[in-house]
Amino acid sequence: MEVKIGVRHAPRELVIDTSESAEDVEAKVSKAVADGTHLALTDTRGRRLLVPAAGIAYVEMGAGVSGQVGFRS
Repeated sequence: MEVKIGVRHAPRELVIDTSESAEDVEAKVSKAVADGTHLALTDTRGRRLLVPAAGIAYVEMGAGVSGQVGFRS
């Protein structure tokens, strides 16, 4: 699943492909924001992404587009 995270005061969003379910990601985001800690996600290659909860502007979850090559409009 593809997760896009908008970060406050950053011109680009963070994009991560993860094998976690939408419910798991939503629970992690909610817990991080409620606790005021950080959001920790692991991508499909085993790399970890840490984002301070105070800096999260939005989180978009959805199925990634597989096999797409070239420019999009």
